[in-house]
Order: sequence, then structure tokens, then C-alpha cells
Amino acid sequence: MAKRAAEDDEQSPQALKAGERPMADEGVPEGQEFEDEYEDEFESEDEIFEAGVDGRPDEEREADEKAAGAMEVDQETFIPGRHKLDAGQTLSPDLSTYEMLHTLESTWPCLSFDVIKDNLGDNRRTYPATVYAVGGTQAAQGRERENQLMVMKMSGLSRNDQAGNIDSDEEEDDDEETADPILENKSIPLTSTTNRVRAHQTPQASASTPPTTLTASMQESGDVLIHDITHHLQAFDTPGYQIPASATKPLSTIRAHKKNEGYALDWSPLVPAGKLLTGDCTGSIFATTRTEGGGFVTDTNAYTGHTGSVEELQWSPNERNVFASASSDGTVKIWDARSKSRKHAISVQVSNTDANVLSWSRQTPHLLASGHDDGSWSVWDLRQWKSPDTAAQSKPVANFNFHKEQITSLEWHPTDDSIVSVCSGDNTLTLWDLAVELDDEESKYTADVKDVPPQLLFVHYMEQVKETHWHPQIPGAIMATGGSGFGVFKTISV
Repeated sequence: MAKRAAEDDEQSPQALKAGERPMADEGVPEGQEFEDEYEDEFESEDEIFEAGVDGRPDEEREADEKAAGAMEVDQETFIPGRHKLDAGQTLSPDLSTYEMLHTLESTWPCLSFDVIKDNLGDNRRTYPATVYAVGGTQAAQGRERENQLMVMKMSGLSRNDQAGNIDSDEEEDDDEETADPILENKSIPLTSTTNRVRAHQTPQASASTPPTTLTASMQESGDVLIHDITHHLQAFDTPGYQIPASATKPLSTIRAHKKNEGYALDWSPLVPAGKLLTGDCTGSIFATTRTEGGGFVTDTNAYTGHTGSVEELQWSPNERNVFASASSDGTVKIWDARSKSRKHAISVQVSNTDANVLSWSRQTPHLLASGHDDGSWSVWDLRQWKSPDTAAQSKPVANFNFHKEQITSLEWHPTDDSIVSVCSGDNTLTLWDLAVELDDEESKYTADVKDVPPQLLFVHYMEQVKETHWHPQIPGAIMATGGSGFGVFKTISV
């Protein structure tokens, strides 16, 4: 499992096998002809073709080449935390398990990004695929003024023809083009690292105008910047389109957090105009609402109750005034945004370590997942959180300790309420299917490895992976960001 793009393997199918390949015949200059030493040995072109380029059958020659110089390849599954690489060993992806696999590099790595919904249609399954996204960079120390908000278009994301779910009939009937992946970027200059960025789209005013796309980015400086990136998105697909100079300036700058940086940020999915939650390292949470005139108003009366940093915020997918928070104090709290006291309604100790991230199921709103600093993650049934007393006594309906480093991101599949993606500090992104039933005997060994839950569907290796999101319009497609850039892939298992 490695970060190498699928197209690299397609261009160099013998990259790990070091056998010498025959050189193409470039012809012989006039006057330098030589006698063919095999001329008298073969009587027909057919016989020469069968014998191969050096007088031996191709199969025999290739077998000798492989035996002489082939690199030894271990085909066993590598599981971080359970297996170790020997000196000189590297990881390589099993391309038969990826329907699509691409990596794209940016000038500076991004700590956070968000996928942007486009007008190319829902439930897309054709290739090459196109993805729009926005990310915030983390420039090196001393070069903070090189930071930027990156509005991105990734196109030419072709299907991997080595995928195990592609049969010969499908390949023959497929007219899809093969293209090289392209990353286009429209940048907005920033002077600080972006800790978290989230996008929000307002409804289209008419069929002839695109929806307004807003972004909110939490800066290391403590400010929260709101930008309108609608013009940047239009510039990708409209030849000659000029982005107004004013589009690089924020619509609003939220300074309620003063100089306290934060990582928690979420737009409400139920307030079309735009309503934003932001949380900082002091435990304060602020709500900002967009007005009818297009401005933004922040309620400076903070929601308080956490004794540690607010690490994650998420609005309820079905209740307009309810949101959840996760904190380094190890708790997840449920809040009523209308509360005049600005105090939480429910608090649950979900871990003895930091609660880093949470995700609210869009398909089954009573399910909430939390990811923790000790590498564990849990699923909670909010029907058990109807009162503070019952919530305090509740236990997770599922708990997993597969990862050995902190959980940095997790997200429910947008249309399947049993599938969850999880990122960890052990450089892996895992996919899980909670619908798989636990069997006491079978659960002891999965893929001949002890203590691997049967719910684990897939392990994808990505160095310093930080955050992942499902694409809402390409079923099963995932985008992730890490220390070396972006990854876009789709497995045959989801």
C-alpha cells in the first residue's frame, strides 16, 4: 500500500521486476548493414515471430530475465501496527483493489479541505472523473505569507484498468477516455496557516446562475475568514473569465476568538443562507449567522462548558437548533443553540483521552461517531442520550481499537449508514462496514491476522494523512489530504 498513483503503474507494469526489456529496432543506417546470423535457420516469417527477438521463445526468454534480475515481491497484506517493514522494503498498493487511485501534489501541504458539490450530476460512475474542492495550506515556518486558500479542480481522474471488479466485457464496451490527472488551482492569498476549512452552498437564485459557494477558514492567528469563491469556480470552466479583484478579500472576518486559535468549524445544513459554528482552544463556541442583506453577525455570548479545547463541532442533520461538540476533555456534548444560558444539554465522557473528531450520520440521525487520541473510535446511539442521567450511563453500540495512533478524521458515508471512513496518525485511512455481524470465532483472525475486526473493509496507506471526505456525487469516491498532497481513490469494496 503506497501513495503511488495508479497511472504510474500502468505506464511501468514491470517497475518492481528489474528485468531488461528488449530495445526497439531503430533501423540500420545505409552502408552499415550486417548479416543476419539466423537467416539460414528459419524458413518463414511465422517461425521467426514465434522464436522471439533473440532466437528463443518469448516465454523462455522472459522467464530467464525475471530469474536473473527480478526484485523479490512479498504479496502478503501489510497492516500497520501489526507488521513491520524490513530494511529496504517499501509499500505498494494492490491495484486490483482500487477502481480509481490518484495522488496530486500542491506547493504546500494542507491540514484541511472540503469537497465542493458541482453541477456535473449526481450518482456519477463514468470516467475520467472530476472533483472540485477547497483547501487551506500550511506553509513552512517563516514563510507564512505564502499561505493560501486553494480553490481546486481535479480532472482527468481515470479508472484503474487493473481493478478486480472490471470484467473483459465491460472493458470492451467502455468508450471512456484515458487521461492524465490535472490539478488546477485558483488561490486566495492568506497570511496564516489554515487549521480547518469548510464550504457551504446557498440555493441557486435561477437556473442560469450558479449557487453561491461560501468558505469559512479558521486561521492559526485566531481569525475566521469567510470568502465567496463562486467566481473562482466559474473561472475553471468559463474560458476568458476574469475573477474580480474583490473576490480575494473576505466577506467577513470573525474576531470573536480574539487570538485564540481553534480547529472546530461547521456550517448548518438546514440554514440555506448560512449559519456557522466556530470553537477554539479555550473551550469557547460562537455562532455566526448570515443576514438577509448578505452580511454576517456573530453572537459574542459564547457557548461554554468544555474544560479543554473544542476539537470538533457538527450541526444535527435533522434538527435545526441542535449541534454536538467534541473536546480534549474527553467529552462529547449536545447543545440547544436557542439556550439563553449557553450551556450544554447533554454531556458524555466518550474517552479517557482527547475526543478529537466526531461525525453525525446523515442517513440515521440517532447515530454519532467519535474518534479519540488513543486510536480508538466509537459509535453512539443518541436515543440513549434523552436525559443527562441516561446519557451518563450509556455505552457505545460499537467500539474499535484497531488503530494505534490518534484518530484525525472520521466520516459516515453520505448514503450508506453502515459505512465509515477513518484517518489515523499511523498513516492509514481505513474503511469500515458496521453491518458485518461479529462472530466470536471468526473475529479472532481476519486475513490471517489476529485482532483485526471483521468490520474492517479496507486499509489505505497515506503518509501523514490528516482528513478525509466522501464525494457526495461520486458513489464510493474518497478524497484525503496528507503531508505529501491529496489522494483521490475509490475501492472495489464500497
